Amino acid sequence: MFVQKIGIDLGTVNTVVFVPKRGFIINEPTMVALSVPDNTVMAVGKEAKEMTGRTPADIRVYKPLKDGVIADYYITKALLSYFIGKACGRLNLFKPEVVISVPAGITPTERRAVINAAKEAGVKEVYVVREPILAALGAGIPINNSSGNMIVNLGGGTSEMAVISLGGIVSWKSLRVAGNRFDQAIIDYIKKKYSLSIGEQTAEQIKIKIGSALPSRTKAELQVRGRDLITGLPRDITLNSNETVEALRPHLMEIVSAIGDVFNQTPPELVADIMEKGVIISGGAAQINYLDDFFKRALGVTVYLAEDPILCVSKGTGIILNHLDVYKRALINKPRS
Repeated sequence: MFVQKIGIDLGTVNTVVFVPKRGFIINEPTMVALSVPDNTVMAVGKEAKEMTGRTPADIRVYKPLKDGVIADYYITKALLSYFIGKACGRLNLFKPEVVISVPAGITPTERRAVINAAKEAGVKEVYVVREPILAALGAGIPINNSSGNMIVNLGGGTSEMAVISLGGIVSWKSLRVAGNRFDQAIIDYIKKKYSLSIGEQTAEQIKIKIGSALPSRTKAELQVRGRDLITGLPRDITLNSNETVEALRPHLMEIVSAIGDVFNQTPPELVADIMEKGVIISGGAAQINYLDDFFKRALGVTVYLAEDPILCVSKGTGIILNHLDVYKRALINKPRS
């Protein structure tokens, strides 16, 4: 089957690729492993992530995106070439059209970097769309209506909250507090409380398996292995979900404050709509236990977790691909007439 359209949720932590009629065909870490001496790509995605923390000096694992934008152009181009090639297959005769997600606060220079990297990776036409728009579409929000809707998308590098009406963003805020910061908060907490050093992958597993926004009587527990900072030897501890509440709370309060700022920038009529309909949360970091209840208590507004929150942005790319004419206003770079 020839692939002519591809949707790419280019995230700081994970990249999800959507192809119409085939669905989500790729969901892999946004990572590239390079051989340092000759600067060649050794591995991309899952294979590169498996190398993290285990490589010799002549191999380095990179995350080419920082806070949702390109931090290394060459590596991002290699990453896009890999994912586009994997989506299209070797025998694809057409250069595909691609919709790529970008942060709401992307600058013109950053936008050009995304477009150029995609075109050099073998794409015919690139459409860039802000993540809150895509997340709202993927969550089933009718963005072209005149009523206000709020989406809070918690990704790996950024948390973005936006009020959307009539197909566009009315007010928004982007915060560099999201999944990666949550992981680091867990690392710091364990280091301070237990004098134990753990790696990023261990912290991510803790967040996924027992991470919680509110304390619970039925505490989930997880055995964690790391390096004792005093003896230098391996040591195990048992961590519970209520301890992750302590670790994550400062960052979650930052997100609550940012949502409050967006409300303050929003016209009263749209705020009234949101009070009636509630706030939708999406993104991979939105899957922390009791997060919707935490935001509800903090904001005084009903909060709903979107269905398949980690896939909302990529679902949105699929909707845009199938209805480019309908969602022209959502595109940062307009299609040529």
